[in-house]
This record gives sequence, structure tokens and C-alpha cells, in this order.
Amino acid sequence: METELKTEFDNKKSFYGKAKVVFENNKLVLISYNTRVAEIDVKENKAVVFGTYSVTTLRHIKEFLKQNGLKAETKTQILEDYKEAKNDRKE
Repeated sequence: METELKTEFDNKKSFYGKAKVVFENNKLVLISYNTRVAEIDVKENKAVVFGTYSVTTLRHIKEFLKQNGLKAETKTQILEDYKEAKNDRKE
């Protein structure tokens, strides 16, 4: 299932279809500009951010994390708290 990421915490009216959330394998996956940028394991409520890429994508990530009850203050905090461990991602 794919849905558009709506704005709740961001001051923009919309992300104009540039950010989408997909549910797959018990994970919410954030796709920004057709790139997988973050995911949340819904069973463990554990997030992983793969990179911030651009200012706009960082806004998408912040919105995604906040909507799911997770802390999302600054780029540095996000990358420290949700950094991907080298062995976490399966290719």
C-alpha cells in the first residue's frame, strides 16, 4: 500500500506528491523523490535513515519520523539517532 506523505508538523501546505510512504514487510518506508530514504520497523518502533540527501528530503524525513512518534529535531540528531548499522540492510 502506498500513500502520499501529508504535512502535519511542517509549515508547508503539501509535499506535492514528492514524498510517499509504503508499507512492506512490517516496515513503513519513506520514499522521497523516488529514493528510499528511511524506514520504521512497526513491531519494534525502530527507525533507520539512509541519508538526508537534500534540504527538502530532510523535511520529508522529519515529517515522517514525527508522525510516527519519533524525535526529529536536527539533521545531526537524526543521523546520530537513526544511523543505519552496516549489517542492518539486506541487499
